[in-house]
Amino acid sequence: MATSSDAQLARILSALEEDKAEEIVQIDLRGKSAIGDYMIICSGRSSRQVTAIAEKLSERLKSEMGVLTKVEGKDAGDWVLIDTGDVIVHVFRPEVREFYQLEKMWLQGHEATQAAKS
Repeated sequence: MATSSDAQLARILSALEEDKAEEIVQIDLRGKSAIGDYMIICSGRSSRQVTAIAEKLSERLKSEMGVLTKVEGKDAGDWVLIDTGDVIVHVFRPEVREFYQLEKMWLQGHEATQAAKS
């Protein structure tokens, strides 16, 4: 049986694909951190696209699943964080993503190599 976090994860991933987010990386946080069950890191090509991806995702989750999100960083459009409670989504401009390298912080060994290749 799918949990609510699994359902959210599936919807978020499909929404990001629909909105042309790039280099989508999914990180399973279960058993690693209490901040959520999953983390998703992706990129938009510009500040405008980063903001649009975040706004659309937040609206979709509310209208389709009744999930309220906390959104931070939308005004700058460099790095937007969307927190559903179960799933944390980071949407970056590519340069900002490269600078912070969140994948390396959360993924280890083989997982980091696989994320870098995708």
